[in-house]
Amino acid sequence: MNHRHPSKFQEPSKPFRLVKYFTMTSLIVIFAGAIILSGLNIHWARQMQLKKSEDYALLLIENLNHQIFLQFIIPTVLKHGTIHLRENDQFELMDKVVRSTLHSFNVDRVTIYDLDNTISYSLDRKVVGKQNAGGTYYQNALKGLRRTHLEQRGNFLQLLFGIPDESRIITYAPLRAEKPLSRVPGPVLGVVELVQDISSEYQAIFRVQIRVILTSTAVMLFLFLILLLVVRRGEDIIEKRAMERLRLEEQLARAKHLSSLGEMTASISHEIRNPLGIIKSSAELLQKKIHQLDPDNPMPGIIVEEASRLNGIITDFLNFARPHQPDLRQGRIQPIIEKTLRHLQSEFDARRIIIHKQFEPIVGDVLIDSDMLYQALLNLLINAMQAIEKDGCVDIVLSEHHSQVKLTLHDSGPGIDDSIRDKIWDPFFTHKEKGTGLGLGIVKQIIEAHDGLITITNAGQGGALVEILLPLYRET
Repeated sequence: MNHRHPSKFQEPSKPFRLVKYFTMTSLIVIFAGAIILSGLNIHWARQMQLKKSEDYALLLIENLNHQIFLQFIIPTVLKHGTIHLRENDQFELMDKVVRSTLHSFNVDRVTIYDLDNTISYSLDRKVVGKQNAGGTYYQNALKGLRRTHLEQRGNFLQLLFGIPDESRIITYAPLRAEKPLSRVPGPVLGVVELVQDISSEYQAIFRVQIRVILTSTAVMLFLFLILLLVVRRGEDIIEKRAMERLRLEEQLARAKHLSSLGEMTASISHEIRNPLGIIKSSAELLQKKIHQLDPDNPMPGIIVEEASRLNGIITDFLNFARPHQPDLRQGRIQPIIEKTLRHLQSEFDARRIIIHKQFEPIVGDVLIDSDMLYQALLNLLINAMQAIEKDGCVDIVLSEHHSQVKLTLHDSGPGIDDSIRDKIWDPFFTHKEKGTGLGLGIVKQIIEAHDGLITITNAGQGGALVEILLPLYRET
């Protein structure tokens, strides 16, 4: 039977393990999806920032074009007839118009190219006069197109994670002459290059990205802990149910085995008991007659004693094989304990065993069969007495414990050897020379028939500790 236990234990847990794996996998997928979604949100945020900066730059260039045309080109042409930014007064006027127009705006650099791809004006005077510096974007602007591109500087990892040292948006747009009251754009006079430094905006987006990822991680971790608790609780429930199922199967198999064994034992015991009674009565009669002829002859007494012992063994067999249904009635345990102690008092005195009783003043009633419970307590106290042999004590404590009556018996004997602790409830197992191995089995049957629970362990201070729990009687 033992070789089937592992499969039976694992079988109920398989569906829940599938749920566990599915939960863990789903959590990982959700976490990965959250990270990907966070990355996409950051990408969209960067694109929105780029589009916002581009629109911002185009508006600035449009306003700058208007101010340059009105405040520089027209006055300069009217005054000098032509434009030569190399002349200091014209350059100063252009610089004044540009700076006043872009004052308080986020602009890093402004450069104006003439039609020959030469820098005519710049906020940085060092580059004025530089030729062929416009490139492809300059050529597109000459054709009337407006172009913007992002320029970033940093090492590979900085660019990969979106935290470059420097991020700039460079916008090229044509500088046109304006035609009042006309929708047709004027001729291209040059090209305006406007540079915006958006490093701080990108760093802010990166900080938001970190916060989003950390928040997502924290939420996922919190969900993981909750799911882990649920899964562990579910595993505990499944394990308990599997163990309970295994225990019930073992009990069923044991009951079937004991049922067949009990029927055989009962029939054999019944057949033995009748001739045994004749042997015992004949031995008692023979003992009386021999006592008159040979008072010192012990043989008849030995026959009577062994016949009585054998009759007790047969009684144990019958009680174990065919347990009686308890006649449960409302009552108290204290009188049964006192009756059992009175019955064994002479034996305790002969062995110099002291009984320590500790009963709570008020202990509730239980549903009990007095005779069966008396038999159980008698077996337990006899076991305690035999374990102590001589010069010891037995502590008996009776109390209420969580809607139950709790009875503990603690003897000062050697306790239960670890090698036999798991076998003490097995039928016919005994380490005593004259024992049947049925005493504790009968006791357990009696306690369980009362809907109770019995455990036997070794006490921390030595000796065996028996705990019996019986449900309190509640009137309905």
